[in-house]
Amino acid sequence: MNELLRYLRVAPFPHLTTVKVAALAIVSGCEAWFFIEQPEFSWVAWVWIVLTGLFAWGVILCQADAFSRYREFKRLRHLLHRYGFRPGIFRLVAASRCQRDAAMLAAGETGCRAQARRVFQELGYRWYHILPDAILANPFVFFHPRFLRSTFIPGKRSKNQPC
Repeated sequence: MNELLRYLRVAPFPHLTTVKVAALAIVSGCEAWFFIEQPEFSWVAWVWIVLTGLFAWGVILCQADAFSRYREFKRLRHLLHRYGFRPGIFRLVAASRCQRDAAMLAAGETGCRAQARRVFQELGYRWYHILPDAILANPFVFFHPRFLRSTFIPGKRSKNQPC
């Protein structure tokens, strides 16, 4: 049970987004079912079916992001246990709110939460900075393979990676 709570606390935004997108998937699925049951099976039913599929895919992506943050939390916690507090560790994960949340939980478990918070504040991040820096700079970078790789495979960076 403790591990489940930790998993939920590591990535609150992806989990909340999962709940919202799952609700949208259920509603659109009900709408699709309603239109399929109509005597004239129209194109509107196909729109709702496609939306249901897209929302279901969104649930999978949100949970993949949450799992990636959990893996990153475990990696950061291991680094902090092994090397102690190093500001550079926190600078590497500062560009995303989800990564900062995972890093703050890892810092809290290793006893250096105040130092980590100070690093993020010195970098100019506040509680309301939610979107990743790369998305703010270019919203279409979300579809770039390097951004997706850095999101879903934490700790693996390639040369000249902008994210």
